[in-house]
Amino acid sequence: MTPMLMTIPTLMTCTRIVAIPLIVGVFYLPLEQGTRNLIATVMFMVFAATDWLDGYLARKLNQTSAFGAFLDPVADKFLVCAALLVLVHLQRTDVFVALIIIGREIAISALREWMAHIGAGKSVAVHMLGKLKTMSQMVAIPFLLYDGVLFGRVDTGVWGQVLIWVSAVLTVWSMIYYLQKALPEIRARISQ
Repeated sequence: MTPMLMTIPTLMTCTRIVAIPLIVGVFYLPLEQGTRNLIATVMFMVFAATDWLDGYLARKLNQTSAFGAFLDPVADKFLVCAALLVLVHLQRTDVFVALIIIGREIAISALREWMAHIGAGKSVAVHMLGKLKTMSQMVAIPFLLYDGVLFGRVDTGVWGQVLIWVSAVLTVWSMIYYLQKALPEIRARISQ
């Protein structure tokens, strides 16, 4: 294994990918539904927190790398997409929402790859809309995984549904934003 793959931040990023079968597997354990929900929610939140922590450590320990920069968003997308598929299977979110979010991730990843290939990657750099979209997903998904009442007052299923639809709207909005930023370069390439 190369030293680049052995850094603490990169290993933390990899834990988000390893987490996927663990979170999915929880729902196949012979436990009461509420217990499975709680375990999956805590796991998702812990692994999602590594997204912030690995970036912080990479900068703090001066262990940033091109591989880490590539792997970090891939791990996020895998974790979110897997959680969405679980939620669709459990009938806690709409297939349409999952298709919007997963389709956008594929489209924007492909767009970024192409823009980087032609030397225009900065035109589709991460924007605040994308960060808001991610934040709304990272709150909605645990609410939907938990699917219960917190503190005797907060119905996480209801709030999760609201937030996942907000996330879907932000997903479409951010996709339109990135496509508009890339449009001049796309037009230039088509006209050549």
